[in-house]
Amino acid sequence: METADTVTKTVANAADAAATPVAAAGTMLDVNGTSYEVVRLLGKGKGGCSYLVRDADGVGLVLKQIHHEPCSYYQFGDKLASELNDYRRLNEIGVAMPRMIDVDEDAERILKEYVDGPTVYELVLAGGVRPEYIERMRAICRRLYAADTNIDYFPTNFVVRGDALLYVDYECNAYMEEWDFEHWGIRYWSRTPELLAYAAEHGDDVRETDAVAADDEPMNKEES
Repeated sequence: METADTVTKTVANAADAAATPVAAAGTMLDVNGTSYEVVRLLGKGKGGCSYLVRDADGVGLVLKQIHHEPCSYYQFGDKLASELNDYRRLNEIGVAMPRMIDVDEDAERILKEYVDGPTVYELVLAGGVRPEYIERMRAICRRLYAADTNIDYFPTNFVVRGDALLYVDYECNAYMEEWDFEHWGIRYWSRTPELLAYAAEHGDDVRETDAVAADDEPMNKEES
């Protein structure tokens, strides 16, 4: 968990994450001696690259490769240790997340459950987010704020699976009001100017149709 003065957001300067090579589809990545085939990149952020991979039985999982690119707007300590500590803390708070399956400390890779479902970001682009998803997010926030904690509320970090809203990142930070859901995150959970600017910057289409159902084909554009 990073200290309060290191808190910042996903949208603040994507150019910092441009240098690390991205593994192509078909690349084999090992975690503690077990090989996984890269299917596609899910997302690349300030902490690492997340891939949809499959094991020898064809089961889909997420493999996050920590990177060490400089980031002008976020100061890191030990990224892998921070990720593991954040995962433990959020589990204690009771935030629903994909299960961490394995950690390769030497290769700085984390293997976790793949959550199949649309991201909240996809739902926004497709027409809107159902009110019940906002209420589920606020219920999560009540637990987080009581524990003096924020997470990254950007909508790419949340996947809807059935009736559940899951946080697919593990990052958390000390609570600061300016970066909580009501003051920052909610601005990206509907078609606000901030959200539309982000979509345009990243080349994401804003659909004119009604909101997609939670069982539609996901983007799973996971931030890292």
